[in-house]
Amino acid sequence: MTQISLLTSDRMGNVIEKGIDGTKVVYNNTEYTYYGPADLTITQNTDGSVYYDFTLRQDLKFSDGDALTIDDVIFTMYVLSDPAYDGSSTFFALPIQGMEEYRAGWDTLLNLIYNAGRDNADFTNWTQKQQTTFWTKYDAAAKGLAQEIVDYCVAVGAVEAGDIAGAAGAWGFPLNEGATIDDFAAALQAAYKQNIKKMISTEAAGSTVDDLFPNLSEYSGVAVKLGDSANNITGIQKTGDYSLRVITTEIDATAIYQLGVTIAPLHYYGVTAKYDYANNKFGFDKGDLSPVRAKTTKPMGAGPYKFNKFKDGVVYFEANELYFKGAPKTKYINFQQCMTDDDKTNGVITGTIDITDPSFSTKTIKQIMVANGGTLNGDEVVGGTLNGSKIDTNTVDNLGYGYIGMCAEVMKVGDDASSAASKALRKAFGTIFSVYRELAVDSYYGDRASVINYPISNTSWAAPQATDPGYEVAFSKNAAGLPLYTSTMTDEQKYAAALEGAKSFFIAAGYTWDDATSKFTAAPAGASLEYEAWIPADGTGDHPSFMILTEARDALATIGITLKVKDLTDSSELWDALEAQSVAIWCAAWGASVDPDMYQVYFSGMDGKVAGGSNYMYAIADDNLNQLILNARGTTNQAARKAMYKQCLDIIIDWAVEIPTYQRQNAIIFSTERVNLDTVTPDITTFYGWMAEIENTMRK
Repeated sequence: MTQISLLTSDRMGNVIEKGIDGTKVVYNNTEYTYYGPADLTITQNTDGSVYYDFTLRQDLKFSDGDALTIDDVIFTMYVLSDPAYDGSSTFFALPIQGMEEYRAGWDTLLNLIYNAGRDNADFTNWTQKQQTTFWTKYDAAAKGLAQEIVDYCVAVGAVEAGDIAGAAGAWGFPLNEGATIDDFAAALQAAYKQNIKKMISTEAAGSTVDDLFPNLSEYSGVAVKLGDSANNITGIQKTGDYSLRVITTEIDATAIYQLGVTIAPLHYYGVTAKYDYANNKFGFDKGDLSPVRAKTTKPMGAGPYKFNKFKDGVVYFEANELYFKGAPKTKYINFQQCMTDDDKTNGVITGTIDITDPSFSTKTIKQIMVANGGTLNGDEVVGGTLNGSKIDTNTVDNLGYGYIGMCAEVMKVGDDASSAASKALRKAFGTIFSVYRELAVDSYYGDRASVINYPISNTSWAAPQATDPGYEVAFSKNAAGLPLYTSTMTDEQKYAAALEGAKSFFIAAGYTWDDATSKFTAAPAGASLEYEAWIPADGTGDHPSFMILTEARDALATIGITLKVKDLTDSSELWDALEAQSVAIWCAAWGASVDPDMYQVYFSGMDGKVAGGSNYMYAIADDNLNQLILNARGTTNQAARKAMYKQCLDIIIDWAVEIPTYQRQNAIIFSTERVNLDTVTPDITTFYGWMAEIENTMRK
């Protein structure tokens, strides 16, 4: 709503390289013209390097009236490249000339102060006040966390009031009788050391990191120079007030998508006095992104709308009269935060919401059809349509997919998450989950979603198809590699075969099977007879994978394996726990990008290249996978990349950290009564959503 990107794309997801005067592209027999902030020229050189030459429009302005120039683009790129940057972008992983030299020789202030110890007297890299404040906050956070745990244990009746040792033991921290809160706090600190965020996220009984350690980013998000480091990135070169050249040392198929950065205003997010391109000053002190972080809750940019405020769960936007594609026709737009699917659909029906995106489930469809004149007869709707007097429905395939995830560091045998036994443990669960996918997906979505067998969106050109060589149904073989199913099996026979397959993997993982009871009676070291699966289903089971978990739970119980299902009302609890690697199994969905690059999710670090920003969820660490991901980035040959990504997907399935579940349709519903449908973005696609031309959308 508030930003623009350096590059834009068309309805098929293709990057528009000439945006200043516009590029005409035909889609669905209609010619559309796409405009963007810049033109791009790509030159591949004989030495393998690539030049990306950008030229900006010279009439761009941010919503506060300041001109947008190439300095804002350079500032943005340096923020994304900084050693203290800890956001989701992997811009710094591109093979940009001089990037590694620029990021070398730095460590975070948190690591340095902690490792120096409480009695450190060398204040070369930080002040005594910073050190004292850190240890004071650290101790207060640990003590507050310990007290919260004790209070929680008392409240649920696990221990008597005052029994700190009992509460600590119940929480997995055995202490001697008579232990104090300080003893419990010390035990927490000893277990997690400087991993403060992980300590709080993993152990907290209600509080957040911000609650217990306010402004942790002042330490974790600040980097300090320790050794030799380049003063600039030689491959980011200003060539004029409105032009820039980026040089990569090699071909990288993902570069064109990563280089199209969201252009952040230097004068707002940075410090203008600290910008001097000629003297290697880029709008902030290297290693300190606090000026940027200070503005993240009040965004400002050159997009179609200006952020006004966030209050009572509502974000208020106002039209940006300076938007380069023209002032938006609707002056005020408000976004309501965190609504259930029922609330979304009912909101359009009752008039409190104009546009929304409910999950396109069978339940939602019935609500829409009834609103548009249908009547509910038992479980069926008689009459009514998806596009009628109350609601207009627009559907496209989702750029993403649903999955069940497993963390390799939590679900493992012994200490090696990559061992055959650890993989067998995860495959046991993968086998029983996968057999119930069709039942659950059909029940929740009907024909508006389909089961997928590889962890990739079917909207991607890299997604394996059933007709491709080597295509297999996910988790359809037993531990001996033999097929579990035949084409003549009934559903019940498949469920029984899957349970036998899961049993074979549990045995391969080292579980003890008792023939007398037909149950597993013991787990190998590091593993368990009991695991918990988290699912954000609003506390009511409203999630496409909920039936998978409950059916698998009941099946596993018959062989002595306990699967607990935790239905979350607040999905933020899941993301905090995933970051702390404290969840064994969870259900979620990935949003994909136009390019199928896998670095962000599966790359675990190799040859000096850091892990992708989301790999902590699965904790997959495979050198062959890493190399394939890098190789696929190193060519623009689509056929070669597809073959490499197929190998990547096979490795991910072998690790069994992800059970691909469903490819669904997205639904955007509009109030027919209040939205002028003639002004809504035409020909909405997976890659070109309704907000792509939001400046034209009007109420009736």
